[in-house]
Amino acid sequence: MAKTKTAYVCNDCGADYARWLGQCTECKAWNTITEVRLSAPQRSGSSARGQASRSGFAGAIQAQVQTLQDVSLEDLPRFSSSYAEFDRVLGGGIVPGSAILIGGSPGAGKSTLLLQTMCKLAESMKTLYVTGEESLQQVALRAQRLGLPTDQLRMLAETSVETICQLADVEKPRVMVIDSIQVMHLDDVASAPGSVSQVRESAAVLTRYAKQNGVAIFMVGHVTKDGSLAGPKVLEHCIDCSILLEGSADSRFRTLRGHKNRFGPANELGVFAMTGQGLREVTNPSAIFLQRGEEHGSGSVVIVIWEGTRPLLVELQALVDGSQLANPRRVAVGLDTSRLALLLAVLHRHGGLHMSDQDVFVNIVGGVKVLETGADLALLLAIVSSFKEQPLPRDLVVFGEVGLAGEIRPVQNGQARLNEAVKHGFTRAIVPAGNKPQKAIPGMRVTAVKNLQEALDAL
Repeated sequence: MAKTKTAYVCNDCGADYARWLGQCTECKAWNTITEVRLSAPQRSGSSARGQASRSGFAGAIQAQVQTLQDVSLEDLPRFSSSYAEFDRVLGGGIVPGSAILIGGSPGAGKSTLLLQTMCKLAESMKTLYVTGEESLQQVALRAQRLGLPTDQLRMLAETSVETICQLADVEKPRVMVIDSIQVMHLDDVASAPGSVSQVRESAAVLTRYAKQNGVAIFMVGHVTKDGSLAGPKVLEHCIDCSILLEGSADSRFRTLRGHKNRFGPANELGVFAMTGQGLREVTNPSAIFLQRGEEHGSGSVVIVIWEGTRPLLVELQALVDGSQLANPRRVAVGLDTSRLALLLAVLHRHGGLHMSDQDVFVNIVGGVKVLETGADLALLLAIVSSFKEQPLPRDLVVFGEVGLAGEIRPVQNGQARLNEAVKHGFTRAIVPAGNKPQKAIPGMRVTAVKNLQEALDAL
């Protein structure tokens, strides 16, 4: 019997070592190196599948060298997923032969969204839903509870990648779902399902199958406790599109955000609402996030952020209160906490207000995560409003980036942000001087500021 070989691989970057280390020397991450059992070497009479497993992710059966000019530019027609918000995140629809990885925390609605999508697609094309974590009865009960059509969708309960590919050759689906990639396994790999080598090799085989046969494959992935996709980092490199379904347990809204997309813009955002009949897309997210209360207090302001290819209006709240601690608290929900500390230093240096003895809490209403710096100016104005207990006008929107020297820097798509604010009834805006519109916007009074002091004086 051949001796089993082992290696030590970093789950974050994929670097391998001859022995275990506490810290990866490549990505500097701690406690990410795990032991992996390697498959036995192939014998001379090995199958063609064993040789093909080393042929790369692109799936080319016969590789040949050609010039870039000779490459065929034949466009593969996209087809809709039946959900406009889902199509937006995918870049306009599903591309045949693409490998899409969708992750999310437990209970976020990954399986529900894919089951709804597959049931609708099954009415017009061949589809195959492969479940490895649930029985067919469990999936059927969920479909019945959601009121989905179940007479066309083909189902399979299997965890062997070889068996799935063989049955897919017979069924010939145009779209296939693998739920989930962490429970899939290959017979040639000696490691247990869910290990680094099994996840990597299973994803490579499925990606190759998708490209060779023109089948769009959705692979469901688990996430770690910090919200990142579980498994080796090479998993995100070999697939074409990586999207994440986010949403807290106490919120009925779910956001579908694209982190990587080879066929469209990244960081696109789709919004869904979780209901008793499953996920329902929200066509006008700004109207949902702007459901403000009748009582208007201090520390609240509306910002216009840019998500992917569209503007989005959300409410930002700040609370400043006297601290009884030696080190006052800085808490940010939906924003970067380190960015909050940086902006408080700018406010003290260039605005004349210090918060060294104050607790500062900021929150984005609705559970949206703001990743861009265009919310800097709105954040500081909300903090000043709460600190001075002076409410800001309800018809005011703010956006702009704040530099370390106190200057207000322009952001992208300023005109489109202002137009979106006008559609929702806002009549005042504080924007960077670089984003001042060349022509007056009917119904909107725009105040352009160059530095933080001018913004504070404009309140």
